Amino acid sequence: MDIVRVMDELVCTRRVEGLRHHALRIVRSAQGVVSVATDAVGAPVGSWVFATTGSAARLAMPDHTAITDLTICGIIDHWGQEGPAPVGTTNPPGLAGGAKPADRT
Repeated sequence: MDIVRVMDELVCTRRVEGLRHHALRIVRSAQGVVSVATDAVGAPVGSWVFATTGSAARLAMPDHTAITDLTICGIIDHWGQEGPAPVGTTNPPGLAGGAKPADRT
């Protein structure tokens, strides 16, 4: 699973059948990688979330036939002792000084 931030909603009026009406979000990783994820939990813009990839992403959706390889699985309320990051910050909650999630001890 990865920790990413929801940057915006993605509105697409024409989609392949496998995406149906599922909500889409533009997300950015702590490293700056921008992706599109299906949203199984209704994550608001600006929130830090955890997302799963690959076949697990499809299974995380209520409809297991959805064609996705990145699905938001949960909204992060806080992590560690520092608590949640304010909406205007760039680092995930609990990560000071630009540390990446893998650097956390």
